[in-house]
Amino acid sequence: MPSFSGSMVAVITPMRGGISPDASIDWSRFERLLDFHVANGTDAIVAVGTTGESATLSAEEHCEAIRRVVAHIDGRIPVIAGTGANSTTEAIHLTERARHAGADACLLVTPYYNKPTQEGLYQHHKVIAEAVDIPQILYNVPGRTACDMLPDTIARLAQIGNIIGVKEATGEVDRVAQLRAGCGDDFVLLSGDDATGREFMMAGGDGVISVTANVAPETMRELCRAALGGDGKLAQEIDDVLDAARQDVI
Repeated sequence: MPSFSGSMVAVITPMRGGISPDASIDWSRFERLLDFHVANGTDAIVAVGTTGESATLSAEEHCEAIRRVVAHIDGRIPVIAGTGANSTTEAIHLTERARHAGADACLLVTPYYNKPTQEGLYQHHKVIAEAVDIPQILYNVPGRTACDMLPDTIARLAQIGNIIGVKEATGEVDRVAQLRAGCGDDFVLLSGDDATGREFMMAGGDGVISVTANVAPETMRELCRAALGGDGKLAQEIDDVLDAARQDVI
């Protein structure tokens, strides 16, 4: 299994046609964007996450985008496919399609709008993990979903073999210690909040799935290397440089 750490981009999905019912994915620009990230040292691509239009693409566009990203990257860096949904059945379908396309892992957001209980969250992700044999990363972003998957629930899910990590986007850095204690050293802890990503890594996280990396991939890679290497002073200096970019993209 590939290593999932460092600077991972929640890559946009380039569209043509502007604001139009006929707008479609611009595949040639997408391929150039992927090459740009590989050239600039991005450690992994997250395809069709929420930044990549997962909420607005059709199901077939969603699956085709994942297939094309995997094919174009061709093993140069890992590809994590966004396959979450508020329907368990839909999430299983998307996750199976991503597995068939050759994705290295899948990222599954907590069910949005439904506001499930903690037991409901556990059962939702357990069923998907048991249905599709591919590494799966949980995605907790309560500011978008109105649903907060608590550290105790994540720790329960970490006992399932192919649930390998979590993208934690609460911005609560103190959760890193809770998650590490509950999930173990091998469980991948990724920040999904660019503004606190540096602190997340300095507290023991493994990397960032970043929006800012769309416009500053090389600098984000440098930030991750500094933070993961324990160089807090350098990481702070780089983070200060990235603040301006964040104002433009977040």
